[in-house]
Amino acid sequence: MAARARALVRRVEQAPPPPGPFRPGFWRSPLRGPWLTSVFGLALLIGIPLLFVTGMLSYASYNPGLNPINDQTPDKGLLGFYLFAWPTRPYWLYRLTQGVHVTLGVVLVPVLLAKLWSVIPKLFEWLPVRSVAHGLERLSLLMLVGGVIFEFVTGIINIQLFYVFPGSFYTLHFYGAWVFIAAFLVHVCLRLGRMTRALRSRSLAAELRTDLAHTRPEPPDPDGLVPTAPAPPTMTRRGALALVGGGSLLLLVVTAGQSIGGRLRSTALLAPHNRTPGSGPNAFQINKTAASVGVTPAHVGPDWRLEIHGPGGTLVFTRAQLLAMPQHGAALPIACVEGWSTTNQQWSGLRLADLAALARLPDAGSVLVRSVQPHGPYSSVVLRGNQIHDPRSLLALHVNGADLSLDHGYPARVIVPANPGVNNTKWVHRLTFRT
Repeated sequence: MAARARALVRRVEQAPPPPGPFRPGFWRSPLRGPWLTSVFGLALLIGIPLLFVTGMLSYASYNPGLNPINDQTPDKGLLGFYLFAWPTRPYWLYRLTQGVHVTLGVVLVPVLLAKLWSVIPKLFEWLPVRSVAHGLERLSLLMLVGGVIFEFVTGIINIQLFYVFPGSFYTLHFYGAWVFIAAFLVHVCLRLGRMTRALRSRSLAAELRTDLAHTRPEPPDPDGLVPTAPAPPTMTRRGALALVGGGSLLLLVVTAGQSIGGRLRSTALLAPHNRTPGSGPNAFQINKTAASVGVTPAHVGPDWRLEIHGPGGTLVFTRAQLLAMPQHGAALPIACVEGWSTTNQQWSGLRLADLAALARLPDAGSVLVRSVQPHGPYSSVVLRGNQIHDPRSLLALHVNGADLSLDHGYPARVIVPANPGVNNTKWVHRLTFRT
């Protein structure tokens, strides 16, 4: 029986590969080879860990370990081992980390596509699995390629405010990131030595001086990236690097302005919030309008009241009563998960710390903020004690010297330093302070 099985394996190994991309002569680009693949790989080796770290920081900024209300991925288990109390200083922290995450993710797209192009013959190896070790390597490659495509596609669709995948973006993107980074680390461990040798095999300066007439294929390699029957070159390696680098630079120019703001915002052609939103005190970007979440003028009309709950019972205030209290100001931006942010806006209102004192809980450890928004994502949020006690954390009533507009959260909204935009709850009607 064992002899028959071995004979069958030998026949399969000796059989010619099927036609098409499994044939060695199918891939003919003379540019493919370990050196060019390693150059693209080096760029990803630098960029992807930074992308992963900023993504995990984005998740931590929602304070998901604080309360189930904040947790968009409740089954994270051990994957939440690193979570920590998100700080309020510096106030632009979330604006920076999420801006880097989104911008870098877009900028790396040409590099990623070039890397996949350079190694595509590996995806069509014949036989697909030759041993247990080879099978594990192939599995890690499948997870790597599938994971990176999934993460980039879902992320880019989400930042365009158009999400079509089943399930929560946060859950899918979170788990996908961990699957991908695990495969990435395995791949790096398996290939780092080969990549280092490949990079040393050629001089970057020499390649940048090589013209088309002197462009030659790399020597045959054990991984089969170099074609067995290369076609005449139609582009130099410096041209390939320039094409990829130019594509990344172009994407940087048309994306980064949404995070940097100011005059550069008009250059963010691919950003959903790139347009100038008009003039006046409330003329800055809006994440969600009142109409889009079912908040109507009736919800925030003359009958609106703010309820403050604490150990001392319930206090109820009209907006006029809130305006009669001492007002405080803070210059803070709004920064969102899609990577866009505003410049600093001048907010004024009541300090959350003062409202905690009114609730007879001056050392409050958290506060549950509820909106008049009908039930839905981010209609409620829990803020930490450090967020309550930062003097710039406000229940804002005005912005830039004027009443909040309905779309910006009239009659009252929360604004907290370094807080993701969706956690700066709008249309607030209840604050419940807790120990």
